[in-house]
Amino acid sequence: MRMASMVLGTALSMGALQSAQADQEVFDLTNRLYRDECGSCHVAYPPPLLPKASWQAIMAGLDKHFGTDATVDASAAKEIQVYLEANAGRRRIRGKPPLRITETSWFREEHDEVAASTWKSPAVKSAANCGACHTQAESGDYREGTLRVPR
Repeated sequence: MRMASMVLGTALSMGALQSAQADQEVFDLTNRLYRDECGSCHVAYPPPLLPKASWQAIMAGLDKHFGTDATVDASAAKEIQVYLEANAGRRRIRGKPPLRITETSWFREEHDEVAASTWKSPAVKSAANCGACHTQAESGDYREGTLRVPR
């Protein structure tokens, strides 16, 4: 798989990289509330992987978050939303913003070499299960050296 080189940026007070974009390899996931709340059910996806409008839509629908009620208290929701919006991807999206990273053209291009059988394997189960192949995804590290595709 192709992996773009890491992009360096200026750290924001919330702990992410201002110029971060989806084509980097290591993401700063130091916002503890985001990691704890969102990462309790799935990997805390790096904010640059979706645009601001996508994160806004996701946060507005936490009561029906992909079939689950993922609501958090108002204070936590506000902090998480500010963090996501401040660190969202800067790519232009035409039409309705994607709610799934797997729906983005970037994801499809980056994972075009992954066989359909890999996504369906018991060790992976879904393209949304980043940690199945990206062994350091929980810490924001998606470098090729940490990639292990289950066989």
